[in-house]
Amino acid sequence: MLKGIYTLIISFDKPQTITIGKLGKIPCPTGYYAYVGSALNGLESRIARHLKKEKALHWHIDYFLQKSRVEEIIYSQTEKNLECAIAFQLAQKLTPIPHFGCSDCRCVSHLYFCKDRLSLRKIIRNSFKVSGLVPKEWIGDVARKSR
Repeated sequence: MLKGIYTLIISFDKPQTITIGKLGKIPCPTGYYAYVGSALNGLESRIARHLKKEKALHWHIDYFLQKSRVEEIIYSQTEKNLECAIAFQLAQKLTPIPHFGCSDCRCVSHLYFCKDRLSLRKIIRNSFKVSGLVPKEWIGDVARKSR
C-alpha cells in the first residue's frame, strides 16, 4: 500500500458558484486550482475516490469536484504528514480559497487558485521539493482523460 501526499490540479470550463458545506457559497472563476491532501492510509484508494463522480459527500473537496475536472495529480510517496507543509508553500505563491479543506489544522487553506496551468504545476512541484519530497505525476485514468 502506497502512502503519501498529493496535489490535485483541478479546472473549471466556466465560472461557477459552489455551495460547500458550512463554508457556504464560494465563487470559482475559470482557471486552475490546487488541492493538497494526504493519504497515509492508502494513496491509490484516496485518489480513486477523488476521481469517482458518484460518491457520498463528506469533505469540502467532494463538493468542489462535483462541478470541476481533475486535470492532473502530483504526488510523492512518504510516511510523513507533510500536507500542511505543502499547503504553506503554496500559500506563499498562490491565491487561497480561505478555510477550504483545513478544518483540522491551522492552515489558511488547502485549496489555491492560479490562472495558468503551467505556472501552477511549477509552483506545486517546487513546493514538494522544498518540503524534501520528490514530485511524481499520477499515471492513470486522469492522465488519459486530460491529454
